[in-house]
Amino acid sequence: MQRRAVSSIIAAMMLVAAQAAAAAAPGTAAPAFTITDTAGKAVKLADYRGRYVVLEWTNPECPFVRKHYDSGNMQGLQKEWGAKEVVWLAVNSTNQSHAEYKSPAQMSGWMRAQGAAPAATLLDATSATGRAYEAKTTPHMFVVDPAGRIIYAGAIDDRRSANPADAKSANNYVRAALTEALAGKPVSVASTTPYGCSVKY
Repeated sequence: MQRRAVSSIIAAMMLVAAQAAAAAAPGTAAPAFTITDTAGKAVKLADYRGRYVVLEWTNPECPFVRKHYDSGNMQGLQKEWGAKEVVWLAVNSTNQSHAEYKSPAQMSGWMRAQGAAPAATLLDATSATGRAYEAKTTPHMFVVDPAGRIIYAGAIDDRRSANPADAKSANNYVRAALTEALAGKPVSVASTTPYGCSVKY
């Protein structure tokens, strides 16, 4: 009897783990969240239902993040797709207990210095949203469709380096996914392995 109970508990734990692993996979509903932005405003994913949303996991301390900002690649994407009514949200899930945590003023100042143009920069100080999405790296990118389902999850591009020069010649998965989706086509590459620094949970 005891062995059966233990087996049931293990099976239940495996099911929960499997559900968590699939929580932010392409084709599934994007986990809901409410996060405060650098201006102190609460931002809800649900507020953008009916529009495409890009979630960009970021951390100014990461050389892979700096690659995409130093090259102008990330800002270019933010402006390009923002002009097409895509909502771009930068999310910093560095835990407030970690040495790399940035205060709202620090994060806002850094983004401003980069000439960044997301709709909002969100501080996930408890890391709850990062964990819900299982964000593994900075950057880690997600594209959410108007129905609230994830249509792309993974790397920003196929050049897995920290060299800013590589951004120009890369195949940008986020641009490709948005281009296809906005044209009414299925996303041909919906999932890739993200690269970068680990999210500082």
